[in-house]
Amino acid sequence: MKPQKFAAQLNGWADGTVSRQPWMEAIAELIRKTLVITELEVRKLRHDPSDIFLRAAQPVLWLLIFGQVFTRIRGIPTGELRYLDFLAAGILAQSVLFVAIFNGGMAIIWERDLGIVHKFLVSPTPRAAMVLGKALATGVRSLSQAVFVYILSFLLGVQLNLNPLAIAAAILVILLGSACFSIFSLIVGCLVKSRERFGGLGQLMSMPLFFASNAIYPISLMPPWLQVLSHFNPLTYQVDALRGVMLANSTTAYGFGWDCAILLFVVTVLTVICARLYPQLGM
Repeated sequence: MKPQKFAAQLNGWADGTVSRQPWMEAIAELIRKTLVITELEVRKLRHDPSDIFLRAAQPVLWLLIFGQVFTRIRGIPTGELRYLDFLAAGILAQSVLFVAIFNGGMAIIWERDLGIVHKFLVSPTPRAAMVLGKALATGVRSLSQAVFVYILSFLLGVQLNLNPLAIAAAILVILLGSACFSIFSLIVGCLVKSRERFGGLGQLMSMPLFFASNAIYPISLMPPWLQVLSHFNPLTYQVDALRGVMLANSTTAYGFGWDCAILLFVVTVLTVICARLYPQLGM
């Protein structure tokens, strides 16, 4: 296949036009390009691993201070679960959320200012691969937070489910949740195109998502209007899935399969939107 024809077909995929390339070959190419982008992003983390330890401070503070205090006063009813056990999965999801939000959009704005985005946009790489590659790399970054939360939870006496299948399921949920919020952050980054604006929007995005979920208290304690909003919040389903597979004495409220299906659906929709908006970064 000639290079010009190959590039035209990949650009056709990115632009949403009909391609003559067979579907299976196109999907395989999309996966390969996604993994290439992921590798490039993960290399950045290897060159500067300090961010991993700095990000670990937040879940440590939540579990050591907030979790310990509220476990003693028993101010939040969590059924048969200790509050610290209930909180552990929520704090893991919170860590994933914060890493995804602040490493997605902010990173793409930095790359735009440095001219890196423009080089990718003139390459035959599908826009969807650029988006999914960054999302998957954010998921890999979030796994380091999971290690810290698991270790700290174990030391604090949380009843963890250490079955290999349960850990594999938790990794899947972390990758899906991280991809969801990372792509959402990328969409905002494509629209604002400014580090200063995104800095303020990062808090505006993350805090309502966190508090309008079941991360630190049951949905039943929320006022009716917030309960309705929480069911449209992807973080609610990520926390529910993590709580079901992370803890030895807990189950999911909605079902693990349903939680993952909703996260996958949101990731798919956001990927399509972000792939359409991505070229705006070059303007």
